[in-house]
Order: sequence, then C-alpha cells, then structure tokens
Amino acid sequence: MARTIQSLERAAAVLRLLAGGERRLGLSDIASTLELAKGTAHGLLRTLQQEGFVEQDPLSGKYQLGAELLRLGNSYLDVHELRARALVWADDLARSSGESVYLGVLHQQGVLIIHHVFRPDDSRQVLEVGAMQPLHSSALGKVLSAYDPVAHSDVLEGERRRFTGHTVTDPKKLEQVLALTKGRGWGADVEETWDGLASVAAPIHSRRGLLLGAVGVTGAVERVCDAGELRARIVASVRDCARAISRDLGAGRFQAGRGAV
Repeated sequence: MARTIQSLERAAAVLRLLAGGERRLGLSDIASTLELAKGTAHGLLRTLQQEGFVEQDPLSGKYQLGAELLRLGNSYLDVHELRARALVWADDLARSSGESVYLGVLHQQGVLIIHHVFRPDDSRQVLEVGAMQPLHSSALGKVLSAYDPVAHSDVLEGERRRFTGHTVTDPKKLEQVLALTKGRGWGADVEETWDGLASVAAPIHSRRGLLLGAVGVTGAVERVCDAGELRARIVASVRDCARAISRDLGAGRFQAGRGAV
C-alpha cells in the first residue's frame, strides 16, 4: 500500500473543516476538532494562508477559506468538458423555460451542481455552483440514480432523508420511481425536496453512451406544473437541451435520446 504524506492529509483536513459548519474557525477550534497540537495546526494554517488557500480575519483572528481555492475551482469547472459544452444550451433553456437551470454530476453519494443559470427575471438569486442536491428526491438525483449503477446502489443503500411530506423514502417505491424515470427518459421532483418548488431533469450521455450528468430546471410549482403535472412544454425543453448537449459531446442520435418514449 502506498504511503501517504501526513502533512498533506492534515492540510486537506483543515480545508474540509473550513468548508463546512461555521466557515470561520479559530485556531483552538481547528486544533481540537482535528486532534492536532496548536503548534502543528498553526503551522498548517500559516502555510495555507501564504498560498492563498486560507485567509485570517484581522478582527476576530479566525480562519476561513481563501480566494485561491475559488480560482482553482473555477479553473476546474472551465476545463470540465461537460460544463463547457453545456453553457450555451443551458442559457437557451433558461430563456425558453423562464426558470433556473442546473447542471449536475454524481459526487460523494449526491448531486454536485457544476453550473447554474439564473432565472431570467429581476428577482434576487443566489449562485448555487458547488452546492449538493440529494439523489433520492431531486430531479437531477433521480436521473443519475436511474442511469448510473453506482448512484443506483448509493440511493437505495444510503440515508434517505424526508424533506417534505412528498419525499419518497421507501426503497421499493423509490425503485419504481427510478424505473419510471429511466423508462420515460426524464426525472421529476414536485415538492419532494423543497416546498413550493418543482423540477424536471434529463440525462446527458457521452459518445459511448455513458451517463455524464444531468440538466434540469427548477421553479415555483405554479409555473412549472399545471394541475399537479409538469408542463409538457418544459419537459420537452429540458429533454431537447439534454439531447443537444449529448450530441455536442459526441453521442449519436439514438444515444442522445435514449430512454425516451
């Protein structure tokens, strides 16, 4: 088994700690949480600070993630072929649907949002790139779980939190939902993850027919649904967008539209 570098492991642990919870932590909090001597923790933080990965608030003395991580994160997203190919199509989907558009991939038993297009109106919105959505209740998650064997196992064997009264947590019922999702070629979430919101998503495939991710829209139930059902126009727009991105990634006509009925 290959040996690991302890200082790098500890530095990574510091960054993960700062990425969650209160986001700003003092030296004592970091040292005690990671079970490190204060001197060791301070040395790690000082090095990370010099490299721009960590910043220290001059008033409180507490530490937080630095701007260099954002730059590296954006660099990763820019070179991510899926996101690069989806940019124009996602913008078009936002305009045609009038709703927010999300591009997601499987990551650590959840859906990582790698691209987010704001709803095209003047409302105040928060960029959700880097946010996570659940596999079992979100439209993006259902699509990934229906088409990807790893995600399928994760969603059935992992924790399934009940977010609303509509969230499906029973494994047998969820299996049926995933079968329906794959059979019709798109996934739905009507107030299963967030009260008052509905989503629809469709899969994106590679030239070899492999699932790469999913694209979807999210908006208020009264706009996305009609009499409790997702509007056919929006479903069609999402599926057309997913097919277009898949074709740009080299998928053939059949692969780009697979799962459709």
